Amino acid sequence: MAEWTIDDVAARFEDAATTGRRLPPVRVQGYFNCWPAFVRKDWEAFAADEKVYRPFPPSPEAIDRMLEAMRWVQWLEVEQRHLVWMRAKRYGWRDITIRFACDRTTAWRRWQRAMEVVATNLNSEGVRLPSKNVGNLG
Repeated sequence: MAEWTIDDVAARFEDAATTGRRLPPVRVQGYFNCWPAFVRKDWEAFAADEKVYRPFPPSPEAIDRMLEAMRWVQWLEVEQRHLVWMRAKRYGWRDITIRFACDRTTAWRRWQRAMEVVATNLNSEGVRLPSKNVGNLG
């Protein structure tokens, strides 16, 4: 990819959130159910718990892209990370503004700034800018 844009970075974060949702659930090892499966009658099946349907597991390439996007969030502040992942998980702006106690346009501007930071770091291709805390040089 020649040049990363804000839209490209946002799409990659959404893809990472979708991939994370498709991963299998984490379970404690060592516990299992030894009860036999009951065959229920039709009238008993109505009271049964709803089955949780999970989508197909992600491909290895999707997992690699997700891990790469997770490395990108290390360029962001903690609050920016929360904002980026909430938006990637498709939370509405109203929920985001309640979480961050700010106006919708302020939250959008902060999200845009976080996407810009990631896109700038990706476009610099690993060239690190010097830290602002240089201290006393003399």
